[in-house]
Amino acid sequence: MDRRPLAIPAYRRLWIASVIAAVGGSFSGLAVPTQLFAVTGSSATVGASAAVSLVALVLSALWGGALADTVDRRRLLLLADGSLAVTYVGLWAQAALDLRSAPVLMALVACQGLSYGAIMAGMGAAVPRVVPADLLAAANGLSSLVRYTGSIVGPLLAGVLIPVVGLGRLYLLDTLALLVVAWSVFRLPPLPPPAPTVVPPGDAPVHASAVGRRPVARQLLDGFDYLFSRRLLVALIGVDLAAMVFGAPWALYPELAQREFGGAAGGGFQLGVLYASYPAGVFAVGLVSGGFTRARRHGVLLASAAVAWGVTVVLLGLAPRLWLAAVTLLAGGGANFVLSTFRRAISQAHTDDALRGRIEGAMVVVTMGGPQLANVLHGVAGAAWGPRWAISVGGVLTIVAVAGILRTVPQLWRYDAPQRSGPGVADAARRQESAERHPGPDDDPPGRSRDRTSGPGDPVRQYSLLVQTSPEAPTSVVSRGPDRRPAVALAADQVARLCRLPRAR
Repeated sequence: MDRRPLAIPAYRRLWIASVIAAVGGSFSGLAVPTQLFAVTGSSATVGASAAVSLVALVLSALWGGALADTVDRRRLLLLADGSLAVTYVGLWAQAALDLRSAPVLMALVACQGLSYGAIMAGMGAAVPRVVPADLLAAANGLSSLVRYTGSIVGPLLAGVLIPVVGLGRLYLLDTLALLVVAWSVFRLPPLPPPAPTVVPPGDAPVHASAVGRRPVARQLLDGFDYLFSRRLLVALIGVDLAAMVFGAPWALYPELAQREFGGAAGGGFQLGVLYASYPAGVFAVGLVSGGFTRARRHGVLLASAAVAWGVTVVLLGLAPRLWLAAVTLLAGGGANFVLSTFRRAISQAHTDDALRGRIEGAMVVVTMGGPQLANVLHGVAGAAWGPRWAISVGGVLTIVAVAGILRTVPQLWRYDAPQRSGPGVADAARRQESAERHPGPDDDPPGRSRDRTSGPGDPVRQYSLLVQTSPEAPTSVVSRGPDRRPAVALAADQVARLCRLPRAR
């Protein structure tokens, strides 16, 4: 593992708390469906609760992402963690009182989804303010390892504890885990909204303090305008969706296990092997993630991992034996770990801090909605063609879609990791993309601004687009080729050039 981010005290506290929350805070993921089925005796009700949670999470991620750009992100996380802890207390209370009420459980599930969405968007926007840009891949690798480990260990431990301590005490354990997370968030430094000017494409400059007074719908539209104006971010979402929608055959596992590998009806050893192989591959690669999180060719690694995932899905559809299917899923889990690690690192680093919350909210929608769409598509295709054909065709479509995206947006393949060590600075990737579209300052024709998205006579706006430095890193360095002077000196040179003043040295 690449443990460099753990040397940062704030991130280390968050990571240790996430370890506790990933295991102890995931008990409700098993306890709530178990209790709902015990109360209603209906699997349809359990499925409806999942739909309620997903809708609440998506809405909250978008709304929470907008809030993360206008309020202190530390306070937002404290509020969301506190709300989730209160929800767990409510789940404990209804179990202790033996209410046996499906509507009450559904309402609490909705509250849980609302809290989760705000936490996911807020945490995604807060981590780049704590961790330097060149360590984001390592930090996301550590976080992914914890998340996947918790998804394995948490349900297993909950299944063992339910007969021993009962559902109510499991909810209390979730509450205690959330209190540990809230304490870690409380120990963070203040994370106020970014001070620089926010410049929506085509609009006049809007200061961050004014953004908070705009309607939430307008703030969300600004975020989507920004997202769709950045080709690299659009390509990133396209690759992620291709891998998740075309190449996620989870819905076909029961049929594949029973009809192709001789498993028992209703589940059995074969089905367990299929479901366990993928997370085992994720965990194994996560343990050796230090071997690739230090690399700079983030775009190459992300694209290669997406293609490798498509190949493993094709091989899964063709596998004649269960052990071969398990091997392909092990390899696929490792490929998806690399894909998710660098997808988050690139999106966090490439996004302006003033809009990072809204972009993270949109990313949450993609990552949560993609697998649900995949279940629908694979279910329909499996019923029409059979599981093997449906899985193999999905893998081929993943490879073709990723190749088409890379051909259309070659910047994604050429993307390199930032080389700075200071958090909170507008990412070098955005400058790489800008440099490919526009010449450098020394090559500009007389009287023409380097940034052609705004007028040449507005030095303040040029300054706001050039650098965004957080209060936590006032001496961060912007690297553009061999020039590694402080960001303020680079900005002064830019303003001096626009005003035709002598350049600062």
